[in-house]
Amino acid sequence: MTQDFLKYINLADARLGSKAIYVTDDWFADVNRMLQPEAPVWKEGVFDDNGKWMDGWESRRKRFEGYDYTIIRLGVPGVIKGVDIDTCHFTGNFPPSASLEACFCPDGDPSDAQQWHEILPAVSLQGNSQHLHSISDDRPWTHLRFNIYPDGGVARLRVYGLPHRDWSAQNADEQVDLAASLNGGRALACSDEHFGTMSNILNPGRGVNMGDGWETARRRTPGNDWVIVALGHPGEIERIVVDTLHFKGNYPDSCSIQAAFVKGGTDEQIETQSLFWKELLPSQKLEMHQEHEFTEQIAALGPVTHVRLNIFPDGGVSRLRLFGKVTNTDR
Repeated sequence: MTQDFLKYINLADARLGSKAIYVTDDWFADVNRMLQPEAPVWKEGVFDDNGKWMDGWESRRKRFEGYDYTIIRLGVPGVIKGVDIDTCHFTGNFPPSASLEACFCPDGDPSDAQQWHEILPAVSLQGNSQHLHSISDDRPWTHLRFNIYPDGGVARLRVYGLPHRDWSAQNADEQVDLAASLNGGRALACSDEHFGTMSNILNPGRGVNMGDGWETARRRTPGNDWVIVALGHPGEIERIVVDTLHFKGNYPDSCSIQAAFVKGGTDEQIETQSLFWKELLPSQKLEMHQEHEFTEQIAALGPVTHVRLNIFPDGGVSRLRLFGKVTNTDR
């Protein structure tokens, strides 16, 4: 079974604004724990007023017919490519099966009369396991209905896909962060992500700590580290922000950015091609724990679709912002 969908962003991540707006029952564990970005943890011997503390969503044992479900509003509408139903630490209390439905309600939350579309038929679950399922559906969705049969606990629900945005409504004279995950930007590849994942640099807001950024291991060989980002839409970059918030003794000494308008090919080809992209931002000195804004230093390359952030020689970056104006061109 292919797991290529794991390269996309988790649309159900609470950091993007995803939130459960309804749940039939979450007696033992709050349903919104299931949407947290951190790996689930086990707390030995920890109990609250309702029972054993669990890191995920857990309902009571059902003593009547039916099943439990929750409705989740995605922080950003998106096309779903795959799902990970993670029952980590749930052993004698996991659901035997689960399914996923979706709807598109861009103007508000669904009503009781909402028609739901099944995108993942009921699948069997095991305890303390990840269940990866690809989804072949190109329609965008705003809400999910996650069903567990009949009850039990799920540690994490991760829904991987591509954010959806109606770019035809975008004001051509307005600057927008073309790299933001909420606008469809995604990290494709990097040299190393030992301490923090590359996709973190595109998340909304400023980082909450060092773990909410991209950090490489200490480089002991010649060269430098890098990350490649696909923009959510082609555009001309006019303002760049490189934020090293929380990185103090481990920030990069300097950075540069290359860029190109890439047409055709696959994500896997990008890495080699990026070596020859033109310089969008020449090498710039960085400081610890602060935002660095660049405007006048940016080269006029015209519309681009991809960038490569180079950091010298290694270290951590909290956020990368690439503000520009969208362009409607096929080049």
